[in-house]
Amino acid sequence: MNAGAVATAAAVRDAQGVHGGCFHCSETLPAAAATAQVDGQVRSFCCDGCAAAAQWIRDANLVDYYRLRSEPAGRAAVDLEAQLAAFDRDDIQSGHVRDVDGGREITVLTDGMRCAACAWLIDRAVAREPGVREVVANAVTGRVRITWDPARATLSTPLRRLAALGYVPYLATGTDRERERGAQRNRDLLRIGIAGLASIQAMMFAEALYLDVYQQMPVPTRDFLRWITFLVSTPVVFWCGWPFIAGMLRELRNRHLGMDTLIASSTLLAYFASVYETVRGGAHVWYDAAVMFVFLLLGARMLEQRARRIAVAQVDTLARARPALATRERADGSREVVPTAALAAGDIACIAAGDTVPADGRLLDAPARFEEALLTGEAHPVMHQPGDTIYAGTVCREAPARIRVERVGAGTRLSELETLVDRAQSHRPRVAQLADAVSGRFVAAILVVAVLVHIAWRIHDPSRALEVTLALLVISCPCALSLAVPTAITVAHGALARLGVLANDADALGSLAGATDMVFDKTGTLGSGRPTLARIEALGGFDIEDVLGIAAALERDSLHPIARAFEGQDAGLDVDGVEEHPGQGIAGTVDGRRWCLGRAEFAVGRADDGALWLGNGTEAAARFVLEESPRADAAEAIARIRGQGIEVHLSSGDAAAPVTAFADQLGIDRAASRQSPEDKLGSVRALQGRERVVAMVGDGLNDAPVLAGADVSIAIGSGAALAHRSASLVLTAPSLLRIPAAVALARRTRAIVRQNLAWALGYNLVAIPLAAAGLVTPWVAALGMALSSLIVTVNALRLARIPAA
Repeated sequence: MNAGAVATAAAVRDAQGVHGGCFHCSETLPAAAATAQVDGQVRSFCCDGCAAAAQWIRDANLVDYYRLRSEPAGRAAVDLEAQLAAFDRDDIQSGHVRDVDGGREITVLTDGMRCAACAWLIDRAVAREPGVREVVANAVTGRVRITWDPARATLSTPLRRLAALGYVPYLATGTDRERERGAQRNRDLLRIGIAGLASIQAMMFAEALYLDVYQQMPVPTRDFLRWITFLVSTPVVFWCGWPFIAGMLRELRNRHLGMDTLIASSTLLAYFASVYETVRGGAHVWYDAAVMFVFLLLGARMLEQRARRIAVAQVDTLARARPALATRERADGSREVVPTAALAAGDIACIAAGDTVPADGRLLDAPARFEEALLTGEAHPVMHQPGDTIYAGTVCREAPARIRVERVGAGTRLSELETLVDRAQSHRPRVAQLADAVSGRFVAAILVVAVLVHIAWRIHDPSRALEVTLALLVISCPCALSLAVPTAITVAHGALARLGVLANDADALGSLAGATDMVFDKTGTLGSGRPTLARIEALGGFDIEDVLGIAAALERDSLHPIARAFEGQDAGLDVDGVEEHPGQGIAGTVDGRRWCLGRAEFAVGRADDGALWLGNGTEAAARFVLEESPRADAAEAIARIRGQGIEVHLSSGDAAAPVTAFADQLGIDRAASRQSPEDKLGSVRALQGRERVVAMVGDGLNDAPVLAGADVSIAIGSGAALAHRSASLVLTAPSLLRIPAAVALARRTRAIVRQNLAWALGYNLVAIPLAAAGLVTPWVAALGMALSSLIVTVNALRLARIPAA
């Protein structure tokens, strides 16, 4: 035991600014802190788990961990026995455990691993457990790979040690996708590495041949260098360059001339022409151009794939957010750990503090805070009351909670968001499709031009005909043109998702960038979405409790924001045959009697006065006056949108007086009241008739016609089914400030797409004549083509940097 190391560790902890906290995890000590003797000194701990962890580290002679670490440890777990025992079940291990030589292997995730010292401690501590063959912890990814002998130990044995040290393990979802992506990345790196080394060698031999200007090199030496270059180049062309050859074969099968056709045909032409010249002892070979072409293009393609990985990071994060295990409460009150897939609607799921919610459901028991940053972008945990909907993927904070499961698996909001992001990133907008079509025709034209140039040089200088044709084919490759749009769009969609805005339409960004007018709905959009009852008048002999009970019964299952005004008023009356009449109200049978709730002409056959009426169509039973305050950030969002040169309109189904007052409060000059969905659509059509580009912002529930009719539409995200929305864009964050931020991003995307297209076209206009004139060698053409692709990709990556909304 190294007593000096412990003293040093304490000094280091003090230097880390954690003096006074738990000796192990540095959290604030409770009033009744746990204590333990460590090397003759009494140390304080936040809990018994941390005290036990520190004592085990001391007894295992691993106290250097406290000296090496740069970040505090995670809090040691003391109540995870049920979950850890579940790791031994076959149904839990299925799909996560792999058979390897001498045992089995699993990779688990842990949030507590924060620095290299944590990985150092895990490697040594877990490896000492009986039956463990190998442990590899990665502090960067938070993953721990454990190989163990199932004949000597269960899986829970090493995981129990891991948890006892403060690194709670959980199963990693989406590992197959990540494993395949890692394998692909490794193959790409190997291809680039081999191509790079071969290119250096080929250029050295080529340089020796190029310097033999006066043809003084002995023929055997020249041929030796050529055959060596042939051996070096062959694996580069056919293995490193296989992605391009495979792409060419695919394009030819589809009868489409694309970028890979030009790349592969140029490479193969340079290679086989060189082989022919080598065999017959001709004047020139072009192995250097072939390998340089492959090497530079692999580098450019890898950079493009990096841009795509940045864009799909949101999908990966969403996929990993779904926990693999859930704790379910049995009918007798006991609990069991089950795979998340085993949860069903109606089950009660128990979520410990710090755990991720496994399914969508209603919160039971006491109020609790949940971290919703992944789904909404909200930075701070949100307090929810009993009865509120809690979404899968959010994290329970501070105290344990229970939810009654309503939606599982693909039906959860998390899955809907994942589908939306995936769909948006897989769509190709019109401008990208146009660029592809232009590229296809461009390749066909280049092939014709190459033939003409070859004929011309055969007449003028036959010795340079093949070299000039080869340089022309290489330098004219439309890589930059093909990458210019899709790379920028892909990166922009990734940035948009991180902003809390999901695209449901491939052309949404382009339309949003050109928006000249933005029309807002009021209730649930600019308003808080929680109208309150300001005044209630009971009529026709009814009392207030009766009319409130009837209205609450009608609105019980409605998703319209007005329904929230009657929350807490439900008297449990029977209701059936409920029908929503967009822009008018809601009707249904309550306790055997037909009722209408909505505008005066709809509910009681009177002239509209701006209030909400309850009646049977002719006779009134009650009159409700509602109030709704604007969202906290509505005024600032409107100001920013107007600052972007966009005209702002308010279009609401409410009466004139509250709409006017609401518009004045937010500084909106153009406000229209008592607008039915048809009226709103008519207003949008009128604006479009004046050559205006209209963006419509609504809650997506009863505004489907106008959302679909606008040039671009934005729906405010809520608990409703996001996948069925008619909007082009969906706000997953509650903040309206995401709208001007999305407009700014759309305009930046449009500018960068234009820059990329201008560069790609300008490059070809300059480069092709130079190559046709014989002023460019093939390897210089390869370098120029690769640089042009690099420039458009790097330019597109600038979109990944998004300012805070």
